[in-house]
Amino acid sequence: MTEKLHTPVIAWFDTHARDLPWRRPDAGPWGVMVSEFMLQQTPVNRVLPVYEEWLARWPRPADLAKEAPGEAVRAWGRLGYPRRALRLHGAAVAITERHGGDVPTDHAQLLALPGIGEYTAAAVASFAYGQRHAVLDTNVRRVFARAVTGVQYPPNATTAAERRLARELLPVDERTAARWAAASMELGALVCTAKNEGCVRCPIAAQCAWRLAGKPEHVGPPRRGQTYAGTDRQVRGKLLAVLREAHAPVPQAVLDRVWHEPVQRARALDGLVADGLVEPLPGGLYRLPLS
Repeated sequence: MTEKLHTPVIAWFDTHARDLPWRRPDAGPWGVMVSEFMLQQTPVNRVLPVYEEWLARWPRPADLAKEAPGEAVRAWGRLGYPRRALRLHGAAVAITERHGGDVPTDHAQLLALPGIGEYTAAAVASFAYGQRHAVLDTNVRRVFARAVTGVQYPPNATTAAERRLARELLPVDERTAARWAAASMELGALVCTAKNEGCVRCPIAAQCAWRLAGKPEHVGPPRRGQTYAGTDRQVRGKLLAVLREAHAPVPQAVLDRVWHEPVQRARALDGLVADGLVEPLPGGLYRLPLS
C-alpha cells in the first residue's frame, strides 16, 4: 500500500510544488529552520515578506544571536504568536554556542535546542538534511486521516496512533522519505485542504479511504475554531505593535490608549511580561527585552 501512495504523491509534488524560498538550495539549514518557526499556525503568504527580511538581516544563526531578543520580537512584525521569535533567538544562541554557528544535523541535537519540539526537529532534519523522519504537521495529519484512516479530520491533538501510522508510511530510502514528507505536506496544503477539498486534482483520490466511504461527516469533538477579535491575543498584539515601533521605553499612559478595557489590557500586558516579550522598567516604562 505504501508505494501506491508514495509514487503518485511524489510525482504530483515534482510537478506542482510551490517555488518557496526555503525550498531552494541556497536557503540552507538555517533558512529551513527559520521558515519552520514562522510557518507554525501562520499562512505562507504572511510569512514570505518577513522571512525574506529576516534572512537578509540575519543570514546565519550567529548574526541573530548577537542581537537583543527584543530585536527578534520587533522583526517578527505581525506574524502572531511572538513567543516564536524569542524561541528562535534562543535557538540561534544555542547553535552559536554549542555547534559553532551551524545548525546541527543530528535529530537529537536539534531536539535539544531551546524552543524546538518533535515536529520542528523532524522537519529540519528532513527538509534541510534529507533524513528519514516522520514529519507530522496539520496538513500531513489530514491527508493521512482521509487517505488511510478514512475520517474527515484528524484528532485535535496528535496521537500515538498517528505517529505510528506516519512511521509505517515512511519510505525506507532516506531521500525518498524526505521527498515524501514534503510532498504529503504540500498535498494537504494545496489539495486535501480542511474545506473544499480538491479530490478531482488529488493523485491518490482513487484509493482514498474517506472518499471511497462516501466522505462521512466528522464525528467526535468539534473542530477548534481560531477567534481573534476581542481576545487577549488581539490586545497583546496591539501592545506589542506600539513597542515594536518605539525605539525608546514607552510610558504606561501610551500603552493604555491601545485598548479600552483596563482589566483585559492589564492582563494582556502582565502576560507579555511573564512570557519575556516585554521588559518593565522603573517609572512605569516598558520596552522590548534586551536580554
